[in-house]
Amino acid sequence: MGKFSRDKGKRGERELASKLKEYGYKAERGQQYCGVNGNADVIGLEGIHIECKRVERLNLEDAMVQSKSEAKEGELPCVMHRKNNHEWVVIMPLDDWIKMYRDYEPPVPFEGDE
Repeated sequence: MGKFSRDKGKRGERELASKLKEYGYKAERGQQYCGVNGNADVIGLEGIHIECKRVERLNLEDAMVQSKSEAKEGELPCVMHRKNNHEWVVIMPLDDWIKMYRDYEPPVPFEGDE
Protein backbone atom coordinates (compact mmCIF):
# COMPACT_ATOMS: atom_id res chain seq x y z
CA MET A 1 0.00 0.00 0.00
CA GLY A 2 1.39 3.40 -0.98
CA LYS A 3 1.85 6.39 1.30
CA PHE A 4 -1.08 8.26 -0.30
CA SER A 5 -3.43 5.32 0.35
CA ARG A 6 -2.23 4.98 3.96
CA ASP A 7 -2.67 8.71 4.54
CA LYS A 8 -6.15 8.66 3.02
CA GLY A 9 -7.04 5.72 5.28
CA LYS A 10 -5.84 7.62 8.35
CA ARG A 11 -7.82 10.70 7.30
CA GLY A 12 -10.91 8.52 6.82
CA GLU A 13 -10.49 7.02 10.29
CA ARG A 14 -10.15 10.47 11.86
CA GLU A 15 -13.17 11.69 9.87
CA LEU A 16 -15.30 8.74 11.03
CA ALA A 17 -14.19 9.15 14.66
CA SER A 18 -15.15 12.82 14.45
CA LYS A 19 -18.56 11.92 13.01
CA LEU A 20 -19.20 9.41 15.81
CA LYS A 21 -18.20 12.08 18.36
CA GLU A 22 -20.95 14.29 16.89
CA TYR A 23 -23.37 11.56 18.01
CA GLY A 24 -21.93 11.67 21.52
CA TYR A 25 -19.55 8.68 21.43
CA LYS A 26 -15.94 8.83 22.64
CA ALA A 27 -14.58 7.50 19.36
CA GLU A 28 -10.97 7.68 18.23
CA ARG A 29 -8.61 5.99 15.81
CA GLY A 30 -7.48 2.58 16.96
CA GLN A 31 -3.80 2.11 17.69
CA GLN A 32 -3.16 -0.22 14.76
CA TYR A 33 0.18 -0.10 13.04
CA CYS A 34 -0.02 -1.10 9.39
CA GLY A 35 -3.26 -2.88 10.20
CA VAL A 36 -1.56 -6.06 11.36
CA ASN A 37 -2.43 -6.31 15.06
CA GLY A 38 -6.18 -6.82 14.75
CA ASN A 39 -7.28 -3.63 16.49
CA ALA A 40 -10.35 -1.91 15.09
CA ASP A 41 -9.72 1.09 12.83
CA VAL A 42 -11.97 3.22 15.05
CA ILE A 43 -12.73 2.44 18.68
CA GLY A 44 -15.35 3.79 21.05
CA LEU A 45 -18.50 1.81 20.19
CA GLU A 46 -18.51 -0.96 22.77
CA GLY A 47 -19.03 -4.42 21.27
CA ILE A 48 -18.52 -3.26 17.67
CA HIS A 49 -15.40 -3.95 15.59
CA ILE A 50 -15.19 -1.15 13.02
CA GLU A 51 -13.34 -1.58 9.76
CA CYS A 52 -13.23 1.93 8.24
CA LYS A 53 -13.05 2.27 4.46
CA ARG A 54 -12.78 5.69 2.82
CA VAL A 55 -12.47 4.65 -0.83
CA GLU A 56 -14.35 5.18 -4.07
CA ARG A 57 -14.53 1.48 -4.93
CA LEU A 58 -15.03 -0.89 -2.04
CA ASN A 59 -14.56 -4.64 -2.26
CA LEU A 60 -17.32 -5.32 0.25
CA GLU A 61 -16.59 -9.03 0.66
CA ASP A 62 -12.89 -8.46 1.38
CA ALA A 63 -13.67 -5.66 3.85
CA MET A 64 -16.22 -7.82 5.68
CA VAL A 65 -13.81 -10.79 5.81
CA GLN A 66 -11.19 -8.47 7.32
CA SER A 67 -13.60 -7.12 9.94
CA LYS A 68 -14.80 -10.63 10.87
CA SER A 69 -11.28 -12.02 11.12
CA GLU A 70 -10.06 -9.15 13.32
CA ALA A 71 -13.12 -8.90 15.60
CA LYS A 72 -12.48 -10.12 19.11
CA GLU A 73 -14.78 -12.50 21.00
CA GLY A 74 -18.09 -10.74 21.67
CA GLU A 75 -17.55 -7.98 19.09
CA LEU A 76 -19.90 -7.54 16.15
CA PRO A 77 -17.95 -6.91 12.94
CA CYS A 78 -18.97 -4.05 10.70
CA VAL A 79 -17.61 -1.99 7.84
CA MET A 80 -18.20 1.75 7.86
CA HIS A 81 -17.68 3.18 4.38
CA ARG A 82 -17.85 6.53 2.69
CA LYS A 83 -16.89 7.65 -0.76
CA ASN A 84 -16.52 11.24 -1.91
CA ASN A 85 -19.71 13.32 -1.81
CA HIS A 86 -21.69 10.53 -0.12
CA GLU A 87 -22.80 9.83 3.44
CA TRP A 88 -21.29 7.18 5.70
CA VAL A 89 -22.92 3.76 5.43
CA VAL A 90 -22.66 0.78 7.79
CA ILE A 91 -22.43 -2.77 6.49
CA MET A 92 -22.75 -5.79 8.76
CA PRO A 93 -24.07 -9.36 8.63
CA LEU A 94 -27.86 -9.51 8.96
CA ASP A 95 -27.69 -11.91 11.94
CA ASP A 96 -25.55 -9.39 13.84
CA TRP A 97 -27.81 -6.49 12.88
CA ILE A 98 -30.83 -8.46 14.16
CA LYS A 99 -29.02 -9.06 17.49
CA MET A 100 -28.57 -5.31 17.89
CA TYR A 101 -32.09 -4.44 16.74
CA ARG A 102 -33.72 -6.96 19.09
CA ASP A 103 -32.11 -5.15 22.01
CA TYR A 104 -33.85 -2.02 20.74
CA GLU A 105 -37.17 -3.47 19.59
CA PRO A 106 -38.28 -7.04 20.41
CA PRO A 107 -39.86 -9.02 17.57
CA VAL A 108 -43.59 -8.60 17.03
CA PRO A 109 -45.56 -11.68 15.90
CA PHE A 110 -47.15 -11.45 12.48
CA GLU A 111 -50.93 -11.50 12.32
CA GLY A 112 -52.07 -15.11 12.17
CA ASP A 113 -48.99 -16.51 13.97
CA GLU A 114 -49.81 -18.93 16.75
